[in-house]
Amino acid sequence: MKVLHIGDIMGKAGRSLLRSAVPRLREELGLDIVIANVENAANGFGITEALYKDILSYGVDLMSTGNHVFDVKESENFIRNLENLVRPANYPDGTPGKGHITIEKNGERFTLFNLMGRVFMPLSDCPFRKFDSVYPEISRSFVLVDFHAEATSEKNAFGLYTDGRAGAVLGTHTHVQTNDDRVLPNGTLYITDVGMCGGLDSVIGMSAGAPIERFLGGVPRKYEVEKAGKMVFNALFFEYDSLGKIVRYSKISEISGE
Repeated sequence: MKVLHIGDIMGKAGRSLLRSAVPRLREELGLDIVIANVENAANGFGITEALYKDILSYGVDLMSTGNHVFDVKESENFIRNLENLVRPANYPDGTPGKGHITIEKNGERFTLFNLMGRVFMPLSDCPFRKFDSVYPEISRSFVLVDFHAEATSEKNAFGLYTDGRAGAVLGTHTHVQTNDDRVLPNGTLYITDVGMCGGLDSVIGMSAGAPIERFLGGVPRKYEVEKAGKMVFNALFFEYDSLGKIVRYSKISEISGE
């Protein structure tokens, strides 16, 4: 099975990159499953029903999210209807939406499992214990965990904690592709952060002016998604065999524009 996991999609700029890259990569790499983190797809904050449908039409099969999943007004009312999208499974009980989804492709079972860290993040249940509680029902499939977290230490700890159970633990949220991609001792593919799709010369996808002003003066500013200049498309490709063993993998970092 050949899988592509795409980093956080930043607004219209990220969606444009997605629209052009996914059909090409599906053909070039012979992809079976394409996943994208879409929690920033709606102008940097959240996802709408219309954008969900657009992203599916680009060739994305499954979508993960994170702490911004409910930023769009009324999203708690429609998210339960988005069949191919997951939100962090360790949100408190009763939160709308689902935390994992299992599909069958080419006779193989594949599970996308979304979890969120707790360091510098919204109130949530323990991601480690949530994984333990859910894993028995999905253990017969290849399990990809999109671990949406701030702290690199928490991501590293989670990867090692689930090594040999999760097929892949791919970090999102910090929007900077890391250089620690590797197969862990018990076979789990790991990277601290896949990266993002958005403005290269930006502050994690946002136009630099407002974040710089906030750091200088400490006063909140309205952030806007970077729409001009060089753009970066970040993703991680991997292939696994019928036993769930990682056969090969590679990071993707494509830069385009002026």
